[in-house]
Amino acid sequence: MASLSPSLHLPCNSRTGFLEKTLGVRLRVIPTGRVGFVRKVVECKESRIGKKPIEVPSNVTLTLEGSFIKAKGPLGELSLTYPSEVKVVKEESDKLRVYKTVETKRANQMHGLFRTLTDNIIVGVSKGFDKKLQLVGVGYRAAVEGKDLVMNLGFSHPVRMAVPEGITVKVEENTRIIVSGYDKSEIGQFAATIKKWRPPEPYKGKGIRYADEFVRRKEGKAGKKK
Repeated sequence: MASLSPSLHLPCNSRTGFLEKTLGVRLRVIPTGRVGFVRKVVECKESRIGKKPIEVPSNVTLTLEGSFIKAKGPLGELSLTYPSEVKVVKEESDKLRVYKTVETKRANQMHGLFRTLTDNIIVGVSKGFDKKLQLVGVGYRAAVEGKDLVMNLGFSHPVRMAVPEGITVKVEENTRIIVSGYDKSEIGQFAATIKKWRPPEPYKGKGIRYADEFVRRKEGKAGKKK
């Protein structure tokens, strides 16, 4: 039978005395009050995007109230509410900076995200955004009728979509759709809804794609070799 080392540490319980008599060794018991824990401090790196300043144009009016910001410009008005992990500060040089209020992993994630969202609302109300789509396919075409976007996409009926408020839709050469406005998230959502009707297929490339999108093509089935 293997013997236990004299420096063996076992928890304090009723079996300690039995083991001492059976094995002939003196067991050392450590009181639970002396057991400690080491706390490891996690250091979060500074976000490269979050620490960049945000330029505020002269034609944009800002309103800061605690964790709430509102931007008003020539194209419209947008607002944003910050979580408790970050805060926004206006500097003397007419620039905005987003800072972390705590050092946690979530705060580091929110730092870069809300710096980007803040920049989007300022650029949106001053310059605006646009998203371009291309219709590819025989007989595929689009037109704007009143406040609706009408598309012929190979279905038995035309697809009619109501254009949301704050968004402008233009059609060029019957196959190019330009979605523009001041709210970047609304523009991206409406453009994605348009594309969802006919996503580009990988064999002939037919469908609706973004103007800068690359569609990976697949080779069709080869004919029987003679």
